[in-house]
Amino acid sequence: MPTPAYILELRRSLGHGLLLLPGVCGVVVRDDLEPGRRHLLLVRRSDDGTWSLPAGIVEPGEQPATTVERELLEETRVVAVAERLAWVVADPPLEYPNGDRCQYLTSVFRCRYVSGEAGVGDEESTEVRWADLDALPPMDARQHQRIAAALEETARTRFER
Repeated sequence: MPTPAYILELRRSLGHGLLLLPGVCGVVVRDDLEPGRRHLLLVRRSDDGTWSLPAGIVEPGEQPATTVERELLEETRVVAVAERLAWVVADPPLEYPNGDRCQYLTSVFRCRYVSGEAGVGDEESTEVRWADLDALPPMDARQHQRIAAALEETARTRFER
């Protein structure tokens, strides 16, 4: 994934030290592809080949809901609207192959499909597709937790303590 300029600036001062970064994730739900079936928008990541939900980093001056809509369009060529903040969670710290360490504070949004043909929009993914909710490809537990939070039929936002 391309690293935003402001993070590169921070890295010049901090080196590989732990950064807490605001992130977003979009669970785009579509009910109109096949009668009685629900589909979710997924991307196959170019860095490790795994399937995941589209996600990105909030840039300075940007609102999280705007970020998720922008990231969806850039990464998947799909126009979607953030309808509900489903979950706010501090993901576990991680280390990238270059030694950079970070921890994302992720806002998971349930989003409504508006328009567009799903397709690869940038170098962050190698494949984009609508996946049947009952036949999702292998994904890590965190992706499944995000999906579950977004599909809960509630107006409440889930958060951890």
